[in-house]
Amino acid sequence: MADIDNKDQAEMDQADMEDVEEVEEEETGEDVNSKARQLTVQMMQNPQILAALQERLDGLVGSPSGYMESLPKVVKRRVNALKNLQVKCAHIEAKFYEEVHELERKYAALYQPLFDKRSEIINAAYEPTDEECEWKADEEEELTEEMKEKAKVDEEKKDEEKEDPKGVPEFWLTVFKNVDLLSDMLQEHDEPILKHLKDIKVKFSDPGQPMNFTLEFYFECNDFFSNELLVKTYKMRSEPDESDPFAFDGPEIMGCTGCQIDWKKGKNITLKTIKKKQKHKGRGTVRTVTKTVPNDSFFNFFTPPEVPESGELDEDSEAILAADFEIGHFLRERIVPRAVLYFTGEAIEDDDDDYDEEGEEADDEEGEEEADEENDPNYDPKV
Repeated sequence: MADIDNKDQAEMDQADMEDVEEVEEEETGEDVNSKARQLTVQMMQNPQILAALQERLDGLVGSPSGYMESLPKVVKRRVNALKNLQVKCAHIEAKFYEEVHELERKYAALYQPLFDKRSEIINAAYEPTDEECEWKADEEEELTEEMKEKAKVDEEKKDEEKEDPKGVPEFWLTVFKNVDLLSDMLQEHDEPILKHLKDIKVKFSDPGQPMNFTLEFYFECNDFFSNELLVKTYKMRSEPDESDPFAFDGPEIMGCTGCQIDWKKGKNITLKTIKKKQKHKGRGTVRTVTKTVPNDSFFNFFTPPEVPESGELDEDSEAILAADFEIGHFLRERIVPRAVLYFTGEAIEDDDDDYDEEGEEADDEEGEEEADEENDPNYDPKV
């Protein structure tokens, strides 16, 4: 009887242990998931792991998944026909972008008189009329007549106290300093020169010529160089690469050329002089050697790295050119057409608002989900 009881007890103990083990497994599973999430977060914050992961992913781009190999030969044949159609689509897309370039050239001619007048106002060649200067700002809509009158008197007093400025002083320098992409290029010794920058224009290639655009920087006479015009030309390509036609995604900048700056004596800020002490190995005497080395400056923008015929560049040159292309594109697409809004900061605020709106939309969606859960009669917050 005792043996039977012991046997029953053992079976009960075993059943209890199984229950306990199941619970422990569940808890262990949660712990594993938690640790896995923590490990994932740590990995994603490690730049070396991210770089290795990106390299691995880059290596997978264009590599077969295995599915294509599993298809019957007759289906593969039809897929090849589809890919040939895709190549033809890429060539049509290239024609589309060529026509877009023609439209850009056409409308650039329509914009230019307005940009010329902008330049005249900035450089005090033209004084706008009272009618042209009328602008109703958003804040003024809520101001009373009395407040407007007081603000007008205060402005007049300030104008009397100051010397009468000509045009819009330091317009382009202010634009550059307001835009992170450009201000990162600026050095303190660049600013006195950029105060003399009068205008920036974009010129597109003539009809029938290879696709390109030129940035023209106009300077007034200054103590630093004799050039009145500095140019930077970007060569573009808008056709699929025969070796990889599916990579075509519109026009791309293929290279750029700058210009020679005729610096006045002792004013070349792209170079600096350093002194180094050298010790003679045999005699032990020390001498001071003067060397001229490159110096950080915005004006290095006009001497980009040359792309060899092989097209191969070292990593530093590739990084410089990639940044150069981005800056050239940004100047052409955003800065020149909307310069006054970058001067006032409104264009930058608009960009910031766009990002905020995305965040607000995400927050609103989360809020809606929470509200839906709370209104759900079957919703259990403990689950």
